[in-house]
Amino acid sequence: MKAKKYTKETIVNIGVSQSEFPEFKVGDTIALYRRIIEAAEGEKEKERIQLFEGDVIARKNNGASSTFTVRKIGAHGVPVELIMPLYSPKIKDIKVLKVGDVRRAKLYYVRDRVGKAARLDELILTKEQKEQKLAQAAKHAVVAEPAATQTEETE
Repeated sequence: MKAKKYTKETIVNIGVSQSEFPEFKVGDTIALYRRIIEAAEGEKEKERIQLFEGDVIARKNNGASSTFTVRKIGAHGVPVELIMPLYSPKIKDIKVLKVGDVRRAKLYYVRDRVGKAARLDELILTKEQKEQKLAQAAKHAVVAEPAATQTEETE
């Protein structure tokens, strides 16, 4: 049996489905809700939702292989970075908390900074800009409508 032939474009787009997550970019502060499966000996698996809140310092757009890196400062000032696939089934939800105002595509330089120097600027929007952005988001929202099924009886 011959193997199916796929083009590079087809391979990149395999498994990519429309995500319901808001658009975010490098510099934004996001709240990432991810599913964690815990299994103890002799007990059945339990699933819980864990919150990871931090700044997006990198994004790699590559179809189904797209990833993003989120960085936060954990307990006792220990930095924690999480590289997550964008189309992972483990992601339950993503919420944008702050919109960042940065000039670079990758913010790896933040790793070397400590304290106030590590903070990212926030993009301040006027009331009119916020309303315009909400209207634009509502315009681009995809509303899933159930497919109309027609049943015709043939006699």
